[in-house]
Amino acid sequence: MNLNALWEYANPKKFIDTTDRVLPAISVLAVLCLGVGLIWGFFFTPDDQRQGATVKIIYLHVPAALMAINAWLMMLVTSLIWIVRRHHVSALAARAAAPVGVVMTLIALATGAIWGQPLWGTWWAWDPRLTSFLILFLFYLGYMALWEAIENDDTAADLTSILCLVGSVFAFLSRYAVNFWNQGLHQGASLSLDKEENVSDVFYFPLLVSIAGFVLLFIALVLLRTRTEIRARRLRALLLRERMG
Repeated sequence: MNLNALWEYANPKKFIDTTDRVLPAISVLAVLCLGVGLIWGFFFTPDDQRQGATVKIIYLHVPAALMAINAWLMMLVTSLIWIVRRHHVSALAARAAAPVGVVMTLIALATGAIWGQPLWGTWWAWDPRLTSFLILFLFYLGYMALWEAIENDDTAADLTSILCLVGSVFAFLSRYAVNFWNQGLHQGASLSLDKEENVSDVFYFPLLVSIAGFVLLFIALVLLRTRTEIRARRLRALLLRERMG
Protein backbone atom coordinates (compact mmCIF):
# COMPACT_ATOMS: atom_id res chain seq x y z
CA MET A 1 0.00 0.00 0.00
CA ASN A 2 1.47 3.35 -1.03
CA LEU A 3 1.25 6.51 1.06
CA ASN A 4 -1.52 8.07 -1.01
CA ALA A 5 -3.66 4.97 -0.54
CA LEU A 6 -3.02 5.15 3.20
CA TRP A 7 -4.31 8.74 3.36
CA GLU A 8 -7.61 7.56 1.90
CA TYR A 9 -8.50 6.21 5.34
CA ALA A 10 -8.47 9.78 6.63
CA ASN A 11 -11.80 10.12 4.85
CA PRO A 12 -14.49 9.50 7.50
CA LYS A 13 -16.73 7.46 5.18
CA LYS A 14 -13.81 5.31 4.02
CA PHE A 15 -12.75 4.81 7.63
CA ILE A 16 -16.21 3.72 8.77
CA ASP A 17 -16.73 1.43 5.77
CA THR A 18 -13.37 -0.25 6.37
CA THR A 19 -13.86 -0.68 10.11
CA ASP A 20 -17.31 -2.17 9.46
CA ARG A 21 -15.46 -5.07 7.85
CA VAL A 22 -12.46 -5.50 10.14
CA LEU A 23 -13.82 -4.61 13.58
CA PRO A 24 -15.77 -7.86 14.18
CA ALA A 25 -12.74 -10.01 13.37
CA ILE A 26 -10.42 -7.94 15.56
CA SER A 27 -12.91 -8.07 18.44
CA VAL A 28 -13.23 -11.87 18.24
CA LEU A 29 -9.44 -12.31 18.12
CA ALA A 30 -9.06 -9.98 21.10
CA VAL A 31 -11.50 -12.02 23.20
CA LEU A 32 -9.84 -15.30 22.19
CA CYS A 33 -6.31 -14.11 22.94
CA LEU A 34 -7.31 -12.54 26.25
CA GLY A 35 -9.22 -15.65 27.29
CA VAL A 36 -6.44 -18.05 26.33
CA GLY A 37 -3.62 -15.89 27.71
CA LEU A 38 -5.21 -15.11 31.06
CA ILE A 39 -6.60 -18.61 31.69
CA TRP A 40 -3.30 -20.19 30.64
CA GLY A 41 -1.31 -17.79 32.75
CA PHE A 42 -3.42 -17.79 35.94
CA PHE A 43 -4.42 -21.44 36.04
CA PHE A 44 -1.80 -23.44 34.13
CA THR A 45 1.53 -21.92 35.11
CA PRO A 46 3.44 -22.71 38.32
CA ASP A 47 4.11 -20.35 41.19
CA ASP A 48 7.45 -18.59 41.15
CA GLN A 49 10.07 -19.83 43.63
CA ARG A 50 10.62 -16.36 45.06
CA GLN A 51 7.36 -14.49 44.39
CA GLY A 52 4.89 -17.36 44.71
CA ALA A 53 1.46 -16.92 43.09
CA THR A 54 1.92 -13.14 43.08
CA VAL A 55 4.00 -13.42 39.92
CA LYS A 56 0.87 -14.31 37.93
CA ILE A 57 -0.23 -10.70 38.02
CA ILE A 58 2.36 -10.27 35.26
CA TYR A 59 -0.34 -11.32 32.77
CA LEU A 60 -2.29 -8.17 33.56
CA HIS A 61 0.40 -5.75 34.64
CA VAL A 62 2.88 -6.06 31.79
CA PRO A 63 0.33 -5.91 28.90
CA ALA A 64 -1.50 -3.00 30.54
CA ALA A 65 1.75 -1.09 31.12
CA LEU A 66 2.85 -1.65 27.53
CA MET A 67 -0.48 -0.45 26.18
CA ALA A 68 -0.55 2.57 28.53
CA ILE A 69 2.69 3.77 26.97
CA ASN A 70 1.94 2.74 23.39
CA ALA A 71 -1.53 4.29 23.53
CA TRP A 72 0.09 7.65 24.21
CA LEU A 73 2.61 7.08 21.43
CA MET A 74 -0.27 6.27 19.07
CA MET A 75 -1.90 9.54 20.17
CA LEU A 76 1.39 11.32 19.44
CA VAL A 77 1.51 9.97 15.89
CA THR A 78 -2.11 10.83 15.14
CA SER A 79 -1.68 14.28 16.73
CA LEU A 80 1.33 14.95 14.48
CA ILE A 81 -0.73 13.87 11.47
CA TRP A 82 -3.39 16.37 12.52
CA ILE A 83 -0.84 19.17 12.89
CA VAL A 84 0.78 18.44 9.52
CA ARG A 85 -2.10 17.18 7.37
CA ARG A 86 -5.21 18.48 9.21
CA HIS A 87 -7.02 15.15 8.85
CA HIS A 88 -9.94 15.15 11.26
CA VAL A 89 -10.02 11.37 11.63
CA SER A 90 -6.48 11.40 13.05
CA ALA A 91 -7.41 13.99 15.69
CA LEU A 92 -10.55 12.06 16.58
CA ALA A 93 -8.55 8.81 16.80
CA ALA A 94 -6.22 10.46 19.30
CA ARG A 95 -9.21 11.63 21.32
CA ALA A 96 -10.74 8.15 21.15
CA ALA A 97 -7.55 6.49 22.39
CA ALA A 98 -7.19 8.64 25.51
CA PRO A 99 -9.89 6.99 27.69
CA VAL A 100 -8.58 3.56 26.70
CA GLY A 101 -5.05 4.64 27.57
CA VAL A 102 -6.07 6.05 30.94
CA VAL A 103 -7.78 2.76 31.87
CA MET A 104 -4.66 0.83 30.85
CA THR A 105 -2.55 3.17 32.99
CA LEU A 106 -4.87 2.66 35.97
CA ILE A 107 -4.67 -1.12 35.56
CA ALA A 108 -0.87 -0.91 35.39
CA LEU A 109 -0.66 1.29 38.50
CA ALA A 110 -3.10 -0.86 40.51
CA THR A 111 -1.61 -4.22 39.54
CA GLY A 112 1.88 -2.82 40.05
CA ALA A 113 0.96 -1.85 43.62
CA ILE A 114 -0.51 -5.32 44.29
CA TRP A 115 2.54 -7.00 42.77
CA GLY A 116 5.04 -4.73 44.49
CA GLN A 117 3.61 -4.77 48.02
CA PRO A 118 4.84 -8.28 48.97
CA LEU A 119 8.23 -7.63 47.37
CA TRP A 120 8.89 -4.07 48.54
CA GLY A 121 6.82 -4.02 51.71
CA THR A 122 4.88 -0.97 50.51
CA TRP A 123 2.03 -0.25 48.09
CA TRP A 124 3.81 2.74 46.61
CA ALA A 125 7.36 4.03 46.27
CA TRP A 126 8.60 7.11 44.44
CA ASP A 127 10.50 4.89 42.05
CA PRO A 128 11.41 6.63 38.74
CA ARG A 129 9.22 4.38 36.60
CA LEU A 130 6.28 4.47 39.00
CA THR A 131 6.51 8.24 39.30
CA SER A 132 6.71 8.76 35.54
CA PHE A 133 3.70 6.45 35.12
CA LEU A 134 1.74 8.51 37.63
CA ILE A 135 2.63 11.70 35.75
CA LEU A 136 1.60 10.02 32.48
CA PHE A 137 -1.76 9.21 34.08
CA LEU A 138 -2.20 12.88 35.00
CA PHE A 139 -1.36 13.89 31.43
CA TYR A 140 -4.06 11.52 30.19
CA LEU A 141 -6.57 13.20 32.50
CA GLY A 142 -5.43 16.67 31.41
CA TYR A 143 -5.66 15.68 27.73
CA MET A 144 -9.23 14.44 28.14
CA ALA A 145 -10.23 17.49 30.19
CA LEU A 146 -8.82 19.83 27.56
CA TRP A 147 -10.92 18.22 24.83
CA GLU A 148 -14.03 18.66 26.97
CA ALA A 149 -13.22 22.26 27.95
CA ILE A 150 -12.95 23.67 24.41
CA GLU A 151 -16.07 23.91 22.29
CA ASN A 152 -14.40 24.32 18.89
CA ASP A 153 -13.15 20.92 17.76
CA ASP A 154 -10.28 22.22 15.63
CA THR A 155 -8.97 24.45 18.41
CA ALA A 156 -9.27 21.57 20.87
CA ALA A 157 -7.38 19.30 18.46
CA ASP A 158 -4.59 21.88 18.13
CA LEU A 159 -4.14 22.37 21.88
CA THR A 160 -4.43 18.70 22.79
CA SER A 161 -1.86 17.87 20.10
CA ILE A 162 0.60 20.23 21.76
CA LEU A 163 -0.16 18.68 25.14
CA CYS A 164 0.42 15.25 23.62
CA LEU A 165 3.86 16.31 22.43
CA VAL A 166 4.80 17.42 25.94
CA GLY A 167 3.36 14.30 27.56
CA SER A 168 5.36 12.08 25.23
CA VAL A 169 8.45 12.89 27.30
CA PHE A 170 6.87 11.03 30.22
CA ALA A 171 5.73 8.16 28.02
CA PHE A 172 9.38 7.82 26.99
CA LEU A 173 10.57 8.03 30.60
CA SER A 174 7.99 5.42 31.65
CA ARG A 175 9.47 2.99 29.13
CA TYR A 176 13.15 3.61 29.82
CA ALA A 177 13.27 4.86 33.42
CA VAL A 178 14.87 1.64 34.68
CA ASN A 179 17.67 2.06 32.14
CA PHE A 180 18.26 5.69 33.16
CA TRP A 181 18.05 5.20 36.94
CA ASN A 182 19.28 1.76 37.94
CA GLN A 183 18.76 2.52 41.62
CA GLY A 184 14.96 2.27 41.27
CA LEU A 185 13.01 -0.51 42.99
CA HIS A 186 11.21 -1.52 39.81
CA GLN A 187 12.60 -4.60 38.10
CA GLY A 188 13.97 -4.56 34.56
CA ALA A 189 11.92 -5.32 31.48
CA SER A 190 10.08 -8.66 31.48
CA LEU A 191 10.38 -8.83 27.69
CA SER A 192 13.51 -7.93 25.80
CA LEU A 193 15.23 -8.52 22.49
CA ASP A 194 18.03 -9.92 24.63
CA LYS A 195 16.66 -13.39 25.45
CA GLU A 196 18.73 -13.59 28.64
CA GLU A 197 16.57 -10.83 30.14
CA ASN A 198 13.23 -12.50 29.39
CA VAL A 199 11.15 -14.36 31.96
CA SER A 200 11.16 -18.14 31.92
CA ASP A 201 9.43 -19.78 28.94
CA VAL A 202 6.70 -21.19 31.19
CA PHE A 203 5.62 -17.60 31.87
CA TYR A 204 6.85 -16.09 28.61
CA PHE A 205 4.50 -17.76 26.12
CA PRO A 206 1.19 -17.13 27.94
CA LEU A 207 2.43 -13.58 28.54
CA LEU A 208 2.89 -13.10 24.78
CA VAL A 209 -0.68 -14.32 24.18
CA SER A 210 -1.98 -11.92 26.86
CA ILE A 211 -0.07 -9.04 25.30
CA ALA A 212 -1.54 -9.90 21.88
CA GLY A 213 -4.99 -9.83 23.48
CA PHE A 214 -4.42 -6.42 25.03
CA VAL A 215 -3.10 -5.04 21.74
CA LEU A 216 -6.10 -6.34 19.80
CA LEU A 217 -8.47 -5.09 22.51
CA PHE A 218 -6.89 -1.65 22.31
CA ILE A 219 -7.22 -1.58 18.52
CA ALA A 220 -10.85 -2.70 18.67
CA LEU A 221 -11.78 -0.13 21.32
CA VAL A 222 -10.00 2.72 19.52
CA LEU A 223 -11.65 1.86 16.21
CA LEU A 224 -15.04 1.66 17.90
CA ARG A 225 -14.56 4.93 19.78
CA THR A 226 -13.20 6.70 16.69
CA ARG A 227 -16.35 5.71 14.78
CA THR A 228 -18.40 7.15 17.65
CA GLU A 229 -16.39 10.38 17.60
CA ILE A 230 -16.88 10.74 13.83
CA ARG A 231 -20.64 10.33 14.19
CA ALA A 232 -20.76 12.71 17.16
CA ARG A 233 -18.86 15.32 15.12
CA ARG A 234 -21.32 14.92 12.25
CA LEU A 235 -24.23 15.33 14.65
CA ARG A 236 -22.74 18.50 16.14
CA ALA A 237 -22.23 19.89 12.63
CA LEU A 238 -25.86 19.14 11.70
CA LEU A 239 -27.18 20.74 14.88
CA LEU A 240 -25.04 23.83 14.29
CA ARG A 241 -26.30 24.06 10.70
CA GLU A 242 -29.89 23.87 11.88
CA ARG A 243 -29.32 26.66 14.39
CA MET A 244 -27.73 28.88 11.79
CA GLY A 245 -30.35 28.01 9.18
